[in-house]
Amino acid sequence: MSVEIAGIGGVEVRSVSQNDPLAAPLIAELALEYSSRYGGTRDEIFEDLTTYPAEEFAPPHGALLVLTLGDQAIAGGAFRQFDSTTAELKRIWTSASFRQRGLGKIVVRELESEIAARGYRRVYLTTGPRQPEAVALYLSCGYAPLYDTALSPLEVGIHPFEKKLQVRHDYDRRVSA
Repeated sequence: MSVEIAGIGGVEVRSVSQNDPLAAPLIAELALEYSSRYGGTRDEIFEDLTTYPAEEFAPPHGALLVLTLGDQAIAGGAFRQFDSTTAELKRIWTSASFRQRGLGKIVVRELESEIAARGYRRVYLTTGPRQPEAVALYLSCGYAPLYDTALSPLEVGIHPFEKKLQVRHDYDRRVSA
């Protein structure tokens, strides 16, 4: 699927596996960002980000989507099953050179579409106290904070969010078609 982005042009939305080479640069950049905000080396964080079994981010219970411009991965994100009615967003990321163009919202929207199509009724996610951009993204996408917003980010610690979705029942038909 292609999405037109002002100032960028046509961006492809691709479903990939965790081990796909298109996902690697985004995960590496995410690891570098996390290490600069929270400590630890890029390699330690990268290893932590890739410890989830790849099948958790694969159909039928999960997905990993990457937005590409030509052959370059510029944004992405994933979800996995949290429980029978809830999907958990993971690894929402936009490459540093493509930020502030609405790509994060596109990633979240595309993931939510897949999540709803698979029958999940709720999306859950967490982000860290040193990621105000992520907090702003999730609030702008309609996610409700599950923490006391009067507290400072460091007092809150891990910031949980949720969003209720409209259930779609066409996933089984699309998969079997």
